[in-house]
Amino acid sequence: MEEDEPELEAGLEAALELAPAVQAAIEQVFPSQDPLDRADFNAVEYINALFPTEQSLANIDEVVNKIRLKIRRLDDNIRTVVRGQTNVGQDGRQALEEAQKAIQQLFGKIKDIKDKAEKSEQMVKEITRDIKQLDHAKRHLTTSITTLNHLHMLAGGVDSLEAMTRRRQYGEVANLLQGVVNVLEHFNKYMGIPQIRQLSERVKAAQNELGQQILADFEEAFPSQGTKRTGGPSNVLRDACLVANVLDPRIKQEIIKKFIKQHLSEYLVLFQENQDVAWLDKIDRRYAWIKRQLVDYEEKYGRMFPQEWCMTERIAVEFCHVTRAELSKIMRTRAKEIEVKLLLFAIQRTTNFEGFLAKRFSGCTLADGTVKKPEVPPPSTNPFLEDETGTETDEIVIEKSDPDKPKKPKVPDNPFHGIVSKCFEPHLYVYIESQDKNLGELIDRFVADFKAQGPPKPNVDEGGAVLPSCADLFVYYKKCMVQCSQLSTGEPMIALTTIFQKYLREYAWKILSGNLPKTTSSSGGLTITSLLKEKEGSEVAKFTLEELCLICSILSTAEYCLATTQQLEEKLKEKVDASLVERINLTGEMDTFSIVISNSIQLLVQDLDAACDPALTAMSKMQWQNVEHVGDQSPYVTSVILHIKQNVPIIRDNLASTRKYFTQFCIKFANSFIPKFINHLFKCKPISMVGAEQLLLDTHSLKMVLLDLPSIGSQVVRKAPASYTKIVVKGMTRAEMILKVVMAPHEPPVVFVDNYIKLLADCSTDTFQKILDMKGLKRSEQSSMLDLFRLRLPAPPPGGDGTGSLSLSTPTPEQESSRIRKLEKLIKKRL
Repeated sequence: MEEDEPELEAGLEAALELAPAVQAAIEQVFPSQDPLDRADFNAVEYINALFPTEQSLANIDEVVNKIRLKIRRLDDNIRTVVRGQTNVGQDGRQALEEAQKAIQQLFGKIKDIKDKAEKSEQMVKEITRDIKQLDHAKRHLTTSITTLNHLHMLAGGVDSLEAMTRRRQYGEVANLLQGVVNVLEHFNKYMGIPQIRQLSERVKAAQNELGQQILADFEEAFPSQGTKRTGGPSNVLRDACLVANVLDPRIKQEIIKKFIKQHLSEYLVLFQENQDVAWLDKIDRRYAWIKRQLVDYEEKYGRMFPQEWCMTERIAVEFCHVTRAELSKIMRTRAKEIEVKLLLFAIQRTTNFEGFLAKRFSGCTLADGTVKKPEVPPPSTNPFLEDETGTETDEIVIEKSDPDKPKKPKVPDNPFHGIVSKCFEPHLYVYIESQDKNLGELIDRFVADFKAQGPPKPNVDEGGAVLPSCADLFVYYKKCMVQCSQLSTGEPMIALTTIFQKYLREYAWKILSGNLPKTTSSSGGLTITSLLKEKEGSEVAKFTLEELCLICSILSTAEYCLATTQQLEEKLKEKVDASLVERINLTGEMDTFSIVISNSIQLLVQDLDAACDPALTAMSKMQWQNVEHVGDQSPYVTSVILHIKQNVPIIRDNLASTRKYFTQFCIKFANSFIPKFINHLFKCKPISMVGAEQLLLDTHSLKMVLLDLPSIGSQVVRKAPASYTKIVVKGMTRAEMILKVVMAPHEPPVVFVDNYIKLLADCSTDTFQKILDMKGLKRSEQSSMLDLFRLRLPAPPPGGDGTGSLSLSTPTPEQESSRIRKLEKLIKKRL
């Protein structure tokens, strides 16, 4: 037994080791803080915890008793649980058996209910079988009765229709025929039955007979031969029109065609080609005749035809077609007799008549495609938008339209536009030739007026006046464009555009370029002695005040023409047909005015530039090596400033309305004057140190004047444009750097060459040669300097031309002499 105890204990320990998941579940269901319930229970640690010291062993009996008592309680609880589990299996089996018995009983009841439902359904089917048969019989019977009623109605209607047709009872026939046709539609699927097919054929025969009979009645009432109308409106014919609405549409069209033809037969006789009233000078009589006929029709026949036939409009439209054909034929025959005034008179009366038709009729009968209603173009923003029906003296608005200002509503399009007036389009060449002649005479008159009146008087307050002839030309252009667009929007508009282009170019060359002052070769330069003797304000510019104002006026006029020509092109594109828009192009004419503007600016630049030439020549002829001290600015600087102050304010005030071109003038003058000034600097040789200081002072003075040039002499000081300022600063800074290099000592040579490269960043040997000439070095010294310069040159950047760009940030090198620093202090003090 003792040998078996270790095995038993080992088996118990193995049995007590539970899986971690089981142990966790037990702890969750039965949480306990008792150390005996722990999964990792250690008996030794537990005993040591109960008896930590030897003195605690005194109550060992008490602890043992408690443990034994706890063991007995655990045994009792286990015993109770085990005994209670013995009866659980028996109770479960009993409950399962009871559930199975209940399920069997429920299945039996469900089966019983299903059997009873099937029996009920079978019983219902037997009950409703007869009812369904009765329903089908009733439906077939109803259909048969309805079909028989329709057949009775159809048979009776056909008989009545034939009888009424013979008696011409069109009022009853109109209602009956529509009903018969509607009833006949129900028998479309029964056409295989001979009787039904026979009735259908009788209906068609009756319709054909009605159509022929109605046409005969109208022919009898309104015979096509002869001008007298033997018949007239009657109730029979009015009812016949109602019947025609139900018959084949060709019957209705034939009635309308014959009636209109008979109604216009008198017109063809009265206005035959050989009659005097047929010519264009009496075209009013044609329209007066149709107006009387329309009134006569309304009084006599207005109630005979249904309103939806629009017979009044149809008569007017057919009259327009006939008139267009007759006018085309007679104008081809007598084309040589057509004059401009006669043609415009006929067109004006015709368009007035078309406007009358648009007010009187809706144009619903024009859906045949003969004349299509023009599409509404999108709203335009160009400033030519004006009331085109106004007087011929309306002026063109050049200023940009205010977006906040409400625009005039567009007049609705006329659906009758061109329905007659199209016949005049092949003969509009007469009008185009007349406009060509008139515009030629207008240009000649402008030239004569300019020669007679002379150039415009200077008027600074208006900021440069635009020549009056320019506005007159575009007013006439607008009149022609509006007039031609009313006549035609096709090829004549293209021909008129060609005429516009021709005389825009003539105006640009004859009126604008032709009256620009002519330049002459400049006289010899002034000497420094003469400059010293001249008094302030005694110098005379190349152009007089009147000539300067004339150039500015021509420039403003060309700018006006450029903007207005662009607007004219947009307006022409709106007027012409969409298929011809690409042929409207006034770019060449706008380029012509741009050339005039460029030439005008160039003249102003050349004038001011030429006025400054004597001063620059005098500068280059001064003995700069003999200057002993630095004083105020030199006389040549005063002369340049005087010319600038004389010319620039006049030009600025006369170009006040075209500020951008004044800016172009300033930029072009700077680009012309500064390189010329630098070239004259190179001619100043040799230069002493004091002379270079004086030139540097003069250069700085010119730089300040040029920076202030756009607002010089103006009470309102305005900042110069950044593009202009950049050009002046760059160019004049280069001039200052040249003088600084000249002032620098040339010993040692390496320092001088490096200083030159840093200040000018110019890799050109020609420029370096000019600097050496200004310093007055000998040829032997220059040769060694040039060799050293070539050796010290930095490698040129890829793609460069060997001349470096000017660096504006040029700090003074350590080797610069104290005289240069002293000169800078002097300049700062003067500023």
